Formats: sequence, structure tokens, C-alpha cells
Amino acid sequence: MKKILLIHTGGTIAMAEDKETGSVNTQNRHPLERELPELAGLADITSENFLNVPSPHVTPEHMLRLSCFIENKLKQDTYDGIVVTHGTDTLEETAFLLDLVLQTTVPVIVTGAMRSSNEHGSDGPYNLISSVKVASSSESAGKGVLVVFNEEIHTAKNVTKTHTSNIATFQSPQYGPIGIVTKRGVFFHHTPVKSAVHTVTRLTKKVLLLKAFAGMDGILIKNAASGMDGIVIEALGQGNLPPATVPALVQLITEGKPVVLVSRCFNGIVQDIYSYDGGGKKLKEAGLIFSNGLNGQKARLKLMVALELTENRHRLQELFDQ
Repeated sequence: MKKILLIHTGGTIAMAEDKETGSVNTQNRHPLERELPELAGLADITSENFLNVPSPHVTPEHMLRLSCFIENKLKQDTYDGIVVTHGTDTLEETAFLLDLVLQTTVPVIVTGAMRSSNEHGSDGPYNLISSVKVASSSESAGKGVLVVFNEEIHTAKNVTKTHTSNIATFQSPQYGPIGIVTKRGVFFHHTPVKSAVHTVTRLTKKVLLLKAFAGMDGILIKNAASGMDGIVIEALGQGNLPPATVPALVQLITEGKPVVLVSRCFNGIVQDIYSYDGGGKKLKEAGLIFSNGLNGQKARLKLMVALELTENRHRLQELFDQ
């Protein structure tokens, strides 16, 4: 029987609804403890409570601490897989940061729930069972951090929350899931290209995330970027910006602050195609760093990690090309 480490961090999967007020909050006793006897038939489970907070309270520092916690546990004992339960609002960010820094081929699965433990149709128990199955599968090894939700298996790089309340919220736009979980077992139909893993012991850099909009100028950028070490901007379309933003961005680059470009579209990647003022070609020539398909929140985390390794713009571009 496979040996699985189950790590709880809080979130809706660890909450219950107050039937009188309708509010949902954390509980003193983790509701998933009720599922442990059933999980015992799937694997040898060791359960650890790392955090018990709503996911909007989770910070990059928490994420990095979680990665250290996982690696220390793997040094102390032999586990065949790791399952992390997490709130859904920042789940994709935690999964992605773990994917960037974890130095292991042991399967690491992140899951959660859209409905609390005592709501009708609670999805937490089934997502947990599915995740244990995936963590126990030898085929999961070496695929990076995976997100398991609603019987689907997604990569940490591509998955994102697409709906505020639907239990099928986690999707991988453009690429789709890489596998499924059924009553018969775990089936992978794609093998992801694994990105490089980066060794960082701290996250000290401040990185700003902004979204472009019609008529945007440089005032917001100048004011918001004060005191920042870098900026990620969700550009229009294939990577274009209103021309009035360009001088402020060029000034940041001149000051040695990297500017990473992603698209506010949830499909496709940014490319240096258009040569008009504010177009992607001109932005690339100005020194903006183009990301290879990441969304804004993940590009922010990657820039935070990358800046711990280098401040060279060409090297940063190489890291974002991966």
C-alpha cells in the first residue's frame, strides 16, 4: 500500500456553513478527518495540519514555507505521494510556486473544494479521494505539481480558477487537463513538459501586477511601481498596450526594474507582432520581458522567484521562455 502525506492548509474544504446565518468559516476540528477511515482503504495516510486559514490570507511566504515543509518531510520519511488541501482562491498560485521550487519527483497534488463540508453536494471528500488516487499512481511521478479537481488532473502551470462558485471551476484554458480520475483508476492522456526547478530560500522582492485597459496612461504605473522591484502587466491581446503607458514602462526598465508582459486573455501567448506605438514588437524592442503563456498572478510569482536568482534582463527572458 502506498504511503501518502496529507497536508492541510485550510480553505473551504476545511470549513462548514452556519445554517442560521449562511456564513462559511473555519472549524476547530478539520471536517476531512471524517474521511480518513475511507482513505485508509486507498493508502497509508499520514495527516499534518500546516495551516488553517482562508486562501486569501495565504502569502508567497506561506507558499515557500510549505515547500520547505514538504521537502523536510520527504527527508525525514519515505512517502510515495503528497496531497495538499487548500482554499480555491489562491490555490493555483500555491500550486505554481511549489512547482517552481520543489526539488522532488514525488507526486505532489493540490486540491480543495468549492462547497464546505456540510453543504449539499460538498465536493471536498471526493476531490480528496481522487487526489489520493493520483498521488498513489506511479504515473504521476515526475510530472510536477498537479491540481486535481472534479475528476480532472491539471498541471500547476496551466490551471486556473474560471468560475466563482461552480465545482468545475478549475480548467486549463487552451491545453485542457492532462488526465482523469475514474472509479477504475487514474488515466493520463498527456505528459507535460516539465519546466526547470529553481532553488530559492527566501522571497524578498516586491512585484506589482497591473491590468491594462483602454485609455490607460503612465500615471498609475509611475505611482504604483514606486518601491517595487519589478512589474507584471496584463496587456491587451497578443501583447499590446495603449501608447501613453510606454514612457513610464521604459523609465522603469532604465531604472533596472524588469517589466514582464502577459496577456489579459485566458487563451494564447504574448508575441512581438505589431509594430505600431504600444504594439508588441515595439515593446519587445524597448526591453519588456515576454512570458510564455503564464497568467498575471503566476507571472508575478515567477518574477519574484527569478529576481532571487538574477537581475540580468536577458537571463530573466530566458527563465520566462521556459
